Amino acid sequence: MIKNSIKNFVLPFSMCVLMALALYPDSSLDPEMYSTEGLELDFNISGDLASLSDDQISNHKMFSPYLGKSFEGFKEALAFKESRGDYFTVNTLGYLGKYQFGAETLKLIGIYDPNNFLYNPELQEKAFVANTERNKWVLRKDIKRFEGKYIGGVEITESGILAAAHLAGPGSVKKFLRSYGKQNLSDAYGSSVKYYMKKFSGYDTSMITPNKKARVTL
Repeated sequence: MIKNSIKNFVLPFSMCVLMALALYPDSSLDPEMYSTEGLELDFNISGDLASLSDDQISNHKMFSPYLGKSFEGFKEALAFKESRGDYFTVNTLGYLGKYQFGAETLKLIGIYDPNNFLYNPELQEKAFVANTERNKWVLRKDIKRFEGKYIGGVEITESGILAAAHLAGPGSVKKFLRSYGKQNLSDAYGSSVKYYMKKFSGYDTSMITPNKKARVTL
């Protein structure tokens, strides 16, 4: 609490001093009178977040209070789960970037150079949208059939379906839904279709248009 109070005081105070210097350059205001000496200013936000559990991250207001359940909120929440939002990471299985794409999935949306993809944030963002459009087309009938129902205590929503499709592919999501949860595929790190259905439920993904032939173009 004390640390947060200091942090909340220092930034506004510093801004006031700078504004005064800019507005009154010839005044007798002496910047040497103002010092942050002795205050703890070394805040490692990424380190703080790394220590949180998934449930704490989901409820943590610092994780962008303005995105909420918007599509941007959906993208960033999913990206944080996949890679902590790191565009340039490669996991132990070779999945790439902020959203952890596999090479075969990239080919489906027209990307054939994984190395270029890894170092191109704009391409990664467009790839996420294109892949989500494609998955929504593949799962369009299942979304219509199952949205609003409960399977294994989890409410089925469009965003949950699309997140699970990003994790395990649309085919695995179809199997989960049509078996009413009996076929619940997990990835190599233990995340399951059902878990993603629950974790990413209730976001607004209405802006995504189903597109069988979705491709990435720059």
